[in-house]
Amino acid sequence: MAWPRPIRTGLGLCLIAGLVTTPVATRAADRDPHKGAAVTVISAAKSCFDDTVEVFGALQPREEVIVRPDREGLKFTQVSADAGDTVTAGQALAKIGPAEGGDITISAPVAGLISAAAAVVGTPATAQQPPFRIIKNAEFDLVGDATAQDLRKLAVNQPVIIRVVGSGVVQGRVRAVPSTIDQISQLGQIQIAITSRQRLFVNASGRAKIKTGQSCNVSVPLTAVLYGDGNAVVQVVKRDRVETHRVDIGLMSGGQVEIRSGINEGDIVVAKAGALLREGDQVRPIKVTEN
Repeated sequence: MAWPRPIRTGLGLCLIAGLVTTPVATRAADRDPHKGAAVTVISAAKSCFDDTVEVFGALQPREEVIVRPDREGLKFTQVSADAGDTVTAGQALAKIGPAEGGDITISAPVAGLISAAAAVVGTPATAQQPPFRIIKNAEFDLVGDATAQDLRKLAVNQPVIIRVVGSGVVQGRVRAVPSTIDQISQLGQIQIAITSRQRLFVNASGRAKIKTGQSCNVSVPLTAVLYGDGNAVVQVVKRDRVETHRVDIGLMSGGQVEIRSGINEGDIVVAKAGALLREGDQVRPIKVTEN
């Protein structure tokens, strides 16, 4: 049998009869860069996460002193202090009379902030309606509840940052951590001393953040993690194929999540993991740089 005669063309030497193409040519489609779904990917990088405990509560006087008159039934002849005033120990607050030897002066027993004043000129002074209440040394605590898990992380004197309604951001320190929790709610009451010197209001609500530690590990965006069947997974791209890695997640902050195991620094991760991607799927990774 005669073999087909080769002819020369501008593309080189070829056979005019139906010879089979080479194996390299048959696999060209598999290397097509346009094949597979386009996915946005990022490189897993190391980050440090603060372990924080948040406590919501209200401001309460650390110690409130009630000022009562030495004698009842006498009327107020002069009132020289009101709620919201800062006073010193021994400062005159009001006078009552008439009495033998002249009016009687009611003085502040301690320095601090007057939280309540009921004294009015012409009305009688009584112990049942104390004329003044003083927050000793103008000291406040943020009192709130925390879970048993969070209480285990807390210790006296840990620094605290607190955002207080009406007063902005103030500084504080953990003053007392309970050794018992409520049987029903399973919460324990924590007391945080306010150390900033600025005007505060009784019963103002506050949100405290207490840093209890730090952890540094590989991190990825929260959007890169899929959850299901009690497990968390991250989709990694290797040689343009999807690999599903089960991961152990840790702390979260600023849209990032700590990955304690399952992937390594530098792994190419699908930034927005999707349930439609399956193990072994071919994809076209589009890498973005995170700010």
